[in-house]
Amino acid sequence: MDSKHEKHTKLSRPNTGEFNRHELAILGTTCGNIRNLANIWIQALSRQYRIAFVDADHKAPETDADSALAHGAALEFTDRISYRSFNYQQEFNKFQNQSLFNGQDLVLINGNHFKAQSQIVVVDPIKPLDKKLDKLTQVVLVLLAEGVTTVPEYLQPYTQHIPVLSMNNTEAITGFIRQYITENLPPLYGLVLAGGKSQRMAADKGSIAYFGKSQRLHVHELLSQHCQQVYVSYADEQAIHHDEQLPVVLDTFTGLGPYSGILSAFRTNTNAAWITLACDLPYLSPETLAYLVQHRNSSKIATAFMDAENKFPEPLITIWEPRAYPVLLQFLSQGYSCPRKVLINSDVELLTVPDVRELQNANYPEDRERALQYLQEIKSV
Repeated sequence: MDSKHEKHTKLSRPNTGEFNRHELAILGTTCGNIRNLANIWIQALSRQYRIAFVDADHKAPETDADSALAHGAALEFTDRISYRSFNYQQEFNKFQNQSLFNGQDLVLINGNHFKAQSQIVVVDPIKPLDKKLDKLTQVVLVLLAEGVTTVPEYLQPYTQHIPVLSMNNTEAITGFIRQYITENLPPLYGLVLAGGKSQRMAADKGSIAYFGKSQRLHVHELLSQHCQQVYVSYADEQAIHHDEQLPVVLDTFTGLGPYSGILSAFRTNTNAAWITLACDLPYLSPETLAYLVQHRNSSKIATAFMDAENKFPEPLITIWEPRAYPVLLQFLSQGYSCPRKVLINSDVELLTVPDVRELQNANYPEDRERALQYLQEIKSV
């Protein structure tokens, strides 16, 4: 038997920890201090980021006497007007946790009870860490409790070249957290939705030369100004225009139109945000694409323009954040393969396009001719 045989297909996996891509365990002090610190930081950052806090309470009663859980329910949902609460009987592992916390920019964690990818260490004589060094896997910040001036010798191997701040210096700590989130922002990749031959256009939209080259090449060049890498999305190997020598993503989810391309791109790299751009938007200018990128909101699942009629989001010029991938798969599992439906029913950043003309599609031969005439007139001015 081949020892190198792999039973399962290798897939791109998200760089997540126990709960989220960005998670920080606070440890080295009492649970009360940890909760107090988390509350102070969350209050300072909540207007800019979505932050969750993970804690444990082993002293409270297991359930309220009048709750549905106390009477055998597995799940209880309560709309408390200003917020919603879910109470579960089941225990969660990291796979369920990552789904529940997918929408968060940062998860702060009580490190006395739970582990996390990275740690903020508090040096506090009340609760020293000398017996818990195994929890220190990636220390990113050291906080000194009141009266403490140095890092203990036993912690120094874990905290070399790590910032050291006072536990009470909220401004500096929240500044560090902002920098931590910014430095870990997912990179932007580009996806040219080539489309292939269109029945309405009676031609391959991607091969139309509005700008003296195929629209595939033109869109690739537009995206390359903003993206680390840019790929062309094709349905299959036979559709590839090899002469253009562009990187490609082939549909591994088939028969779903643009939805196939978006999912297949995420399957290639789940840790990048993907900006999709279709080949049937000949009026789109570099300035409008730059406007979309500049107004990217990575806290949402996507950033998109409203369409030319200002009725619905335009899915084919959209920045899809990594957190969108499980959402897209969830919609697919419920029988939907329309990216616009995902945008309508999800938390997205919606922008007004500077010039609505630029979102006009060219779907028919007469649309193509009008676009070519308009672009020629603009060029001659």
